[in-house]
Amino acid sequence: MNNNLLEIKDLYVNAEEKEILKGMNLKINKGEIHVIMGPNGSGKSTTANAILNNPSYKKTNGTITFEGEDITNSKTDEIARKGIFMSFQLPEEIPGVSVTNFLKYAKNKVTGKPVKIFEFKNELKKYMEELNMNPSYMERSLNVGFSGGEKKKNEILQLLVLNPKLAILDETDSGLDVDAIKTVSKGIEMFKNKKNAVLIITHNTKILSNLKPDYVHVLVDGKIVKTGDYKLAKEIEENGYSKYRN
Repeated sequence: MNNNLLEIKDLYVNAEEKEILKGMNLKINKGEIHVIMGPNGSGKSTTANAILNNPSYKKTNGTITFEGEDITNSKTDEIARKGIFMSFQLPEEIPGVSVTNFLKYAKNKVTGKPVKIFEFKNELKKYMEELNMNPSYMERSLNVGFSGGEKKKNEILQLLVLNPKLAILDETDSGLDVDAIKTVSKGIEMFKNKKNAVLIITHNTKILSNLKPDYVHVLVDGKIVKTGDYKLAKEIEENGYSKYRN
């Protein structure tokens, strides 16, 4: 059985006429947790946006395949329906659209099946309890008035509800206190199984201590220059990226 989920080959990407990714290569199999670390401007978030084919990022070379299918130039909504989820550094606020209605709509679009509202609300309540979220947030406008921690928990709630094949978490731990990081880590552990995979983009190792990633990649100047296990993340935390810079 082929366990390959995502593969990026020799990817070059520009943003606002500046070349950001310069020959990016990455392979993710089912059942794995991968981490990308790197200094500011190295291309971490660009990688995530390139996978989802954000039109603000222009691919000039290379391919991205998902479960053996070339998705390099697929539309973002098509990529999402194939099973790729991305959380954001700064989740958007959407006044007038409740958390429940947003997730109901998103699940319907991803699965193509009608959502049974009572079962769906019970599912939401269960996940919210696990994430230490107040159930009343179900009826509040999406992210409006939420603290930074609640917004990030809401991203993990979306992950659990939509249950994608690949979860890309872009700086999900940014600005969180220790307790919130533990809750987010718990949510990722709830999601993770042998049939899916997680790609975590982060600046620090706090979120990694509970998750024990399979691979840690160091991204510098648009390409991966080193791959290792969790020990590599600890080395970066202690010594920085100086030895990996040109």
